[in-house]
Amino acid sequence: MNSTELKNLQAPLKEKYRAEPASAVITLRAEGKVGEGISCSVATGRALIEAGLHPATGGTGLLACSGDLLLEALVACAGVTLRAVATALGVEIRAGTVRAEGVLDFRGTLGVSKEASVGFQSILLQFDLESDATVEQQESLRKLTERYCVVFQTLVNGVPVAAQYAYAT
Repeated sequence: MNSTELKNLQAPLKEKYRAEPASAVITLRAEGKVGEGISCSVATGRALIEAGLHPATGGTGLLACSGDLLLEALVACAGVTLRAVATALGVEIRAGTVRAEGVLDFRGTLGVSKEASVGFQSILLQFDLESDATVEQQESLRKLTERYCVVFQTLVNGVPVAAQYAYAT
């Protein structure tokens, strides 16, 4: 896909969202089924992912770790956003790798230490790209990728999160 094709694809959507702002607000959903042992199966658009405990919390390593899935979602979103931005700007990316690393202190999630936080202490998103982009284009790619990546912005800015529980007997 080139810049013109992308703009032609997105132009009607942008126009609709300008004219009818409420039509741009969409609720995405994910659902999982509590599984056998300590696991939860999550249906994605393409596959079924079975998540379980990370080996640092007693897992076998055979099931996906939800922390890894969060980092993988960040990598996927950032990579797609980078490609879309590069396409829109007409910048060729010959090859590239996107990596995310998150630092966790498992004492928090295991309740070993009240001083250790539950969750990531930090996340580093790294891009290694092959491109002849100018310094100005590189800066635009960085700025716009970070600005328009949904997962990156959600993690950086945070959002209200609530939990609801319903029990059937």
